[in-house]
Amino acid sequence: MFRRIFAAALAAVAFNAFAALDVNQASQAELESIKGIGPSLSTKILDARKSGSFKSWADLQDRVSGIGPGNAARFSQAGLTVAGASFTAQAPAKAADKSAAAK
Repeated sequence: MFRRIFAAALAAVAFNAFAALDVNQASQAELESIKGIGPSLSTKILDARKSGSFKSWADLQDRVSGIGPGNAARFSQAGLTVAGASFTAQAPAKAADKSAAAK
């Protein structure tokens, strides 16, 4: 009986460790639990969030210096989400516009 309770408690803790963390709701400590986000970057995120929630990963990257596509991909893999969405790399819009204009 005790083993089952212990196993259930351990499973609950492990599940919470892999739960997604939304940048719009996370505290400074929670942001810093993401590998690659330290006190400086978490402060920048919280300061930018004061002017409104982040709508997308692109919005986060535009408003917070130090977060580009590479960091966004790493943070997303570590469990960070923006408005419930994981980061997906997108081709730069300028390159797509140039290729369409060339045709």
